[in-house]
Amino acid sequence: MTSSSPAPLSTAHPSQNAQPPGAPGLRPPVLLLMAVACGLCAGSNYFNQPLLHSIATQLQVRDASAALIVTLAQVAYAAGLLLLVPLGDLLERRRLIVTLMLLAALGLFTSGFAHSYAMLALGTLLTGLFSVAAQVLVPLAATLAAPGRSGRAVGLVMSGLLTGILAARSVAGLLSEVGGWTLVYRVAGVAMVAVALALWWVMPVSRNAASAQTQSYGQVLRSLGTLALRHPRLRSRALLGALSFASVSVLFSTMALLLAGPAHRLSDAGIGLVGLAGVAGALMASVAGRMADRGQAQVATALSVGLLLLGWVALWLGASSLAWFVVGMLVADLALQGVHISNQNVIYRLDPTARARLNAVYMTSYFVGAATGSAMGSVAWLWGGWGATCALGMGLAVLNALALAHDQRLALRARSGAAAPQAS
Repeated sequence: MTSSSPAPLSTAHPSQNAQPPGAPGLRPPVLLLMAVACGLCAGSNYFNQPLLHSIATQLQVRDASAALIVTLAQVAYAAGLLLLVPLGDLLERRRLIVTLMLLAALGLFTSGFAHSYAMLALGTLLTGLFSVAAQVLVPLAATLAAPGRSGRAVGLVMSGLLTGILAARSVAGLLSEVGGWTLVYRVAGVAMVAVALALWWVMPVSRNAASAQTQSYGQVLRSLGTLALRHPRLRSRALLGALSFASVSVLFSTMALLLAGPAHRLSDAGIGLVGLAGVAGALMASVAGRMADRGQAQVATALSVGLLLLGWVALWLGASSLAWFVVGMLVADLALQGVHISNQNVIYRLDPTARARLNAVYMTSYFVGAATGSAMGSVAWLWGGWGATCALGMGLAVLNALALAHDQRLALRARSGAAAPQAS
């Protein structure tokens, strides 16, 4: 079975009886709705970023304590990736996705009615844990894509995910100006329920026939370690993802503190609008997906790693210049998405029958990196302000470049190994 072949699919939902040629069980409007769902799930963990100053003020906690909410969301998301995403290879996926989204909505409502820091932390943990529905949707898009178009399908869904993250920052800032930061979470909870119900109605029923009847949940979890040991490029690409997201998370966890501070004095709405600067990152997701379909994933990764280094130079200049900050944020978002989409297209080709579990291994590493970067960013901000923050982000970007060199050696070794039997 090749990476472009769709996994076996059970009978579709009645609304999906008319199937387009070359895309069994999935029509383009359904793929677009999946992209919207991914954006909402991922964005739910980013609402807090432009609101940190307001949260700290209303709940009467320090800025650094408010910034830890970002880390909590990413730790919870990493736990969900490890414990829940592998279920995509075991359970019926439509039911799993909708259930996870409804539980994420419960977390959003908990945060929306929070009257204490502890209640907000609980809501953040619930939302982060169950919003991993997005990471069941992404490999499903690759599985249901037409042959030779899995990269484009993943790119489209991931474009929706990135757009959701960026829109989350801006919408959060604007809604906070209208009705306070709690309104953001209440509106998001309603939207999450609505999109979950829409997915239940239009998505095809899908189950991984290769493992659903033969493996228990415990076996599926144990197989994560087996997959990581079996595939060196899963490990190298997981390291690339972790380091790139750690670097950008240093920015995510501190940007509101810089922009709301004396150098820029922006409101929540202003901070949210600055987040729109990274919307071009959604375009990078599509470009990287198309390059992967043409066998240019390594080129896309190298370009993205270079952009991340340049982005931190611009962000350092952004300490006193809002224009440079916007440029740096745009470039960093482009870089992060380029690395991420390239990574996913590489790992999905390693074993098409285990895409959910491959994604779980990769994304767990990805968000462990994010949580580590956020925590380190908060410490760097307290220790040396924006200068120390930029030095940390740049250092992680340099490590990311070294990880790319290691992955390139593995790719060349794998190519040589595949060519040897053919030559003989």
